[in-house]
Amino acid sequence: MSTTPAPSESKDHPAWRMWAAAWVVTAVFALSNAPQPLYVFWQREIGFSASTITVVFAAYIGGLLSALLVAGQLSDRYGRKPVLLPGIACGLGATALFAFADNVAMLVAARALAGIAGGTTVSVGTAAIVDLGGPDRRRRASLAASAATVLGAAIGPLLAGAMSEILERPAAPVFAVAFACMLSAFVIVALLRFPPIGGRAPRRFGVPRVPPGTGLNLAASLAIFAPSMAATSFVLSLGPSVLSKLLGVTSPLVAGGTACLMFIAATGSQFALRGVAIRPLLLLGAAMTVAATVSTALAVDLSSAILLIVAAPLAGAAQGFAQLGGFTLIGLHVPSGNRAEATALFSFGGYLMGGLSALATGVLVDSFGQANGMTIFAVALGVVAVAGALFVRLRLPAE
Repeated sequence: MSTTPAPSESKDHPAWRMWAAAWVVTAVFALSNAPQPLYVFWQREIGFSASTITVVFAAYIGGLLSALLVAGQLSDRYGRKPVLLPGIACGLGATALFAFADNVAMLVAARALAGIAGGTTVSVGTAAIVDLGGPDRRRRASLAASAATVLGAAIGPLLAGAMSEILERPAAPVFAVAFACMLSAFVIVALLRFPPIGGRAPRRFGVPRVPPGTGLNLAASLAIFAPSMAATSFVLSLGPSVLSKLLGVTSPLVAGGTACLMFIAATGSQFALRGVAIRPLLLLGAAMTVAATVSTALAVDLSSAILLIVAAPLAGAAQGFAQLGGFTLIGLHVPSGNRAEATALFSFGGYLMGGLSALATGVLVDSFGQANGMTIFAVALGVVAVAGALFVRLRLPAE
């Protein structure tokens, strides 16, 4: 009888470390999306337009993209822990600013710090999960890494929406809970023992890059991930405003629940199809993005809250499939010495698309009205998703 330990019992890579790192990612992304149901509250208390909401949201994307440019490279060179701890510390600072925000500048600063925490975690934290999973669990660890981001993104808005429903001034209690979660993440990272980084040739810092031979596959994955991120970014940035102004739904619980539903769909879809090959996952992601844009356009044209709520899980499934496909590709084919940088590059493209689309949608809404602006956005995004699917079919080989 063999005495070799099963993968889940490996002494070098115990499974609990992988799941502990997954909680770190979940905690950070809970913070990232907790502000979403509170935009209507802040808009009432502080006073600002729909386009200002997209600027606040874009501050998060700006902080996140800035972190993605450097965090992956630093981590692949110096290790996971020395980069993760400062990133999480930025998240702790963001919770304090959110809790006491009474002007737009504080919201922008808080969102930027939350973005730095998110960018550090999505590149370094997800790479750390795959590292800690070990060579025998790369697919499972890739699933854990991808699911952790969207599960956290689901928890944050649900918590904030529920507390906004029962509390007159919900910001401080919401971000007190977020602070506790972030503090637990900081302690876990401080205590975890990470495996050494290997397989990287030293070079100067610059634009993130991937090892030779993986660029085309990563580009194909990004062609699906980027439009799916644009779809989910709309729900996070302008979804509450659309529900409130166009459709007359003012409950923050509905807004938070819609975002939660979106990311629960993103989580569940990944576990449901965890054994599917990468190319079919990406094509399903493109199909879900198109379905989400059609539902969004119809919701606005018909003033239907139900159709807008239906669009949320479709967008979530789109992101789930596309993100799992990309993370699995990186986990299977990119060595640990380039893994965080490759994840950073993949995430950079997706979040850049999400941030730019949120800004563009705000401008369209202010210029053409909510209904016309949203219809233009939905049509354009659907075209981009179809183009991405064609690129995947032509360029990404079947497994």
